[in-house]
Amino acid sequence: MDKKSAPSTIDFENSLKELEKIVRELESGEVSLDESLQRFEKGIELYKQCRQTLEVAEKRIKILSDSLKEIDYRD
Repeated sequence: MDKKSAPSTIDFENSLKELEKIVRELESGEVSLDESLQRFEKGIELYKQCRQTLEVAEKRIKILSDSLKEIDYRD
């Protein structure tokens, strides 16, 4: 893993952990309506960030997989 991709991975992991925490808090029913709405908005924001990171990773994997198809293993 290069230095360029490391922060993205850390950001993804942190965002996912925070999103999981928000879901647990919302499911607990122990937060007020206003707090629930604030957490829900934050959760949507985190979800979008995580989804975008996953889409970029999927594209990178496809490019790498496609490049493997071009290699002639008979040499």
